[in-house]
Amino acid sequence: MEKERVALVHDWLTGQRGGEKVLEVLAEIFPQAPIYTLFHFPGSQIEEIEKREIKTSFLQHFPFLKKKYRFYLPLFPLAAELFDLQDYELVISTSHCVAKGIIPHPEALHVCYIHSPMRYAWNQYFPYFLPAKLSFLSRLIIPPLIHHLRLWDESSSSRVDHFIANSKNVARRVEKYYRRQAGVLHPPVDTDFFQPGKEKEDYYLIVSALVPYKRIDLAIQGFNQAGLALKIIGQGPDYKKLKKSARTNIQFLGALEGEDLLKFYQRARALILPGEEDFGITSLEAQACGTPVIAYGRGGALESVVSGKTGLFFLELKVESLLSVLDKLKSMEFNKNAIRENAMKFSRGIFKEKIASYLGEKWSAFRDGK
Repeated sequence: MEKERVALVHDWLTGQRGGEKVLEVLAEIFPQAPIYTLFHFPGSQIEEIEKREIKTSFLQHFPFLKKKYRFYLPLFPLAAELFDLQDYELVISTSHCVAKGIIPHPEALHVCYIHSPMRYAWNQYFPYFLPAKLSFLSRLIIPPLIHHLRLWDESSSSRVDHFIANSKNVARRVEKYYRRQAGVLHPPVDTDFFQPGKEKEDYYLIVSALVPYKRIDLAIQGFNQAGLALKIIGQGPDYKKLKKSARTNIQFLGALEGEDLLKFYQRARALILPGEEDFGITSLEAQACGTPVIAYGRGGALESVVSGKTGLFFLELKVESLLSVLDKLKSMEFNKNAIRENAMKFSRGIFKEKIASYLGEKWSAFRDGK
């Protein structure tokens, strides 16, 4: 595929999470491909991405973008559709919002690696927009706005030739909401970087965006009651509300990356995943460090955590359910090497090989008119 005109499309570049890890691998496979994205916060990505040709939308220069970009959500579909991709033969989008809705050339191949159909429009609408928590004006504006986004999201899915879902969990959503089939290829974890440390400390860890569907509030309620030490790494719109509800045994560390993040993974007693994950790349980063995971027993965590071997599940989104599993963990011994062995199945090298093979097969079939 080296001679083909290839473009990469990503929702936005504001931090380094699971979606960006997939983009980094695609950028390695296609070193000449420009990256189209709604907006980019310079310095938020690894050097290899920052030095690439990055083409942003008209939203890039909107006021207060860095802190208030979510308020521009109604404009996201238009911004994606206005990308001029007519010169490209192969377009690869990585999407959890609107990137899959770009308009490719009619004779181009569009493959979408999908992290989830738009969460706040579909399966996570109520955690984001619970009517009881909305103002009177918001209750008038938000439901019709999200209804419009759902219609656009479903209709724009037809612009994708092939979907790759990041988990079986997400593939089921793609079928449910778009009536499309998706292959499954779990996202990569950097097992060369995330490695076990020597010592454990007496704290639990959350690494997450601070948004409603992650259910950080549930974990805070549980740890407030248990009095156990909990460290939370991440940032997001729920930061002030969550911090206000937390007692002194809970510490918010903000956004950490690199060696700082690695240290907390290595020393934690366990990583906590209190909400339903699309897949949950942080689960594998922790496991690569030999750290077990306590996860809500639904969604993508079922595909990355092996109960009793690399972690435990709590089965209800209730404080009591989480606390019972925390108590069980205290009496268990986990094998650090066995935990890491599970993470190795999702290594960056394996992912790169599989996605390159998949794209090569789809391109060959497309070129041959099959």
